[in-house]
Amino acid sequence: MAIIGKLVKAGLDITSKLTSADDTPQHSQEKQLKELLSQAKNTAFGKYYGFEEILKSDDPIDTFRKEVPIFNYEQMHSLWWSRQERFPDITWPGKPDFFARSSGTTGKSSKRIPITDDFLATMKSVGTSMINSLHDFDFPESLFESEILMLSSSANLDENEQGFREGEISGINVSNFPGWYDMFYRPGKEIAAISDWDERVNAIAEQAPEWNIGAIAGIPSWVLLMLQRIIERHQLNDIHEIWPNFQVFASGGVAFETYREDFEKVCKKPITVMDTYLASEGFIAYTCRPDTMDMKLALSHGYYFEFIPFDERGVSETGDLLSKPMVLGIEEVEVGQEYVLILSSCAGAWRYAIGDVIRFESLEPPQVKITGRTKFFLNVVGSQLSEEKMDKAILELAEINGATINEYMVAAVKNQDGEYIHQWVLVTELNTSDLDSKLDELLKSANKNYAVARSKALKGIDVKVISKDQYTAFLAQNNKKGGQTKTPKVMKEEKMKTLLEFISQP
Repeated sequence: MAIIGKLVKAGLDITSKLTSADDTPQHSQEKQLKELLSQAKNTAFGKYYGFEEILKSDDPIDTFRKEVPIFNYEQMHSLWWSRQERFPDITWPGKPDFFARSSGTTGKSSKRIPITDDFLATMKSVGTSMINSLHDFDFPESLFESEILMLSSSANLDENEQGFREGEISGINVSNFPGWYDMFYRPGKEIAAISDWDERVNAIAEQAPEWNIGAIAGIPSWVLLMLQRIIERHQLNDIHEIWPNFQVFASGGVAFETYREDFEKVCKKPITVMDTYLASEGFIAYTCRPDTMDMKLALSHGYYFEFIPFDERGVSETGDLLSKPMVLGIEEVEVGQEYVLILSSCAGAWRYAIGDVIRFESLEPPQVKITGRTKFFLNVVGSQLSEEKMDKAILELAEINGATINEYMVAAVKNQDGEYIHQWVLVTELNTSDLDSKLDELLKSANKNYAVARSKALKGIDVKVISKDQYTAFLAQNNKKGGQTKTPKVMKEEKMKTLLEFISQP
């Protein structure tokens, strides 16, 4: 394996030297849009919205925005995607072989995103670009001699009556790995196909000492639980006792910072954390530079992006898009500004609002950070709390009390007097009597709008604490345990009531 490590690292060095400078972001995106329109012009969607005429116009981007409306999932599915199981050439040429169910959802209410061969190719292309960027990190050869463990959702996909295969996007990706991936991919397709989460993790823990893991990819919460399970199973002090070459964690799905301290506890050596923006709708961005977790947008990989300012120019006070929002291209965005991301892709998504809010951290190259979801924007009574602001307050609360708080849930609920309060549930071993007041003060410091709301319509906050075991039991009850499951941090009132009823049970 040592010679392989040398060859791989040398190959990355050569690739870095041979790779020519990218086009400007604006030119790259114009090219992507034209290619997407050209490929889809003879689909039902392309004919309905006149893609061929858009391509002939003097300004295809402006014409595209005028002719094609912005879609959310419900609109895209009901009007177009629901027809793709019966008919070809609806929003993309041919029929998709797969449908990706959105993470954290099950049953009939799941979002089902069409996954085409072209789309799978783009995800591999972005992954290759991320691997090529490792040259700039100057990792030792031992990393390239080791294996990568991908904690995905189950690769045992469901097949519906029409013959389409369905699962979460990470499981679809794993099921499409070529045979030669078995040289370095762990836990392997057999274990990855185990549907039950606990059974799959137990199988990983059992075989863990046989592997030489250098990198792990997955959602922090579930990866942490897996590492803790391995350490417990083999009575280890830390994970580096069996995986001394573990050096890289490719994080994604949720913000990493609330998990950092617990990762440090299970690791003897420092690890490099690289963030990824990998959703059912695409592999959108990835960390490409050392000493930062900002992510480079995939501007040349089959995606066309638009950006709606996440303020009064683009959204309402509740975070919903305006009927006629301001829409910007990559050349018009500003560093430090938050935007709702709009995507068109070779999966047949057109001007599709994913629901994520991003902020540009740099423009050369365009690098972003996910600051939250539009639905995770807590503003029922004008508090204007973003996920990022809430994460910051929770981290400070944990530091003040010398504890870790990985997960939390919050909802605006009415108290017995019919007035709004914020109900918080923290997943932690911490339990002190004044968490309510401490968190309240930290939130006031983090956001002046919250402070104003607390002096008016928001009458208080209530904090409850649950253990990690209670939290995972709640997820299990709702069929949401798994390697790619993400729990909404901001809940609707009814969902919070369900959680409170569950944790109140003896």
